[in-house]
Amino acid sequence: MAYSLSLQAAINHQIVALQTLRVLQEQRDRDLGQPTLEDVSVATEQAGPPEQPEKGEGPAEEKPGEEGNAVPQPWDPSQCSLARAVVRTVLARVVQTTAQLIQVEQTILAPLHQELNFPVYLKDSIEFRNICCHMAQHGEEPIFDQDLNAAYKCLKTIIKKLIHTMLSLPADVRALSCMALRQVLQNHLDL
Repeated sequence: MAYSLSLQAAINHQIVALQTLRVLQEQRDRDLGQPTLEDVSVATEQAGPPEQPEKGEGPAEEKPGEEGNAVPQPWDPSQCSLARAVVRTVLARVVQTTAQLIQVEQTILAPLHQELNFPVYLKDSIEFRNICCHMAQHGEEPIFDQDLNAAYKCLKTIIKKLIHTMLSLPADVRALSCMALRQVLQNHLDL
């Protein structure tokens, strides 16, 4: 009985994570500063070669006393259009993979679970949900990027553990579930 409840609890945690991820995705897409992937590719194609300075122009001369006064600014990935496009792509992939995983769990694994009561690692689904909630609370780029990376890895772990569990089932029942989970994992890794 505990096993059958654990799969449904894991799915419920993943559904909460998916809802949170979709809200984050919508918020980021609404942000006017977010370029679309098409904008980035068009801008790259239209940029052309860098302009050469005209004859007689050289680098700006340093004024006396300014040497050493300039404080180097750290590179800020939130200012880079390409970095934002990559984050959008990874976020979209995590949303898509989570939705696919939930669908496989509900349609294929749930009936098998009722029949065979295989173990489910509830802790990973709770961690995934918590990471997604943390992403929603802290929208700053460095923290968001770290959380997104952690969510990506956690989702991969969930899928791999489910595949490992399915491999321990009798051959006649594991084929479809393993194939479906491997397809989700392949889509997840195909970044």
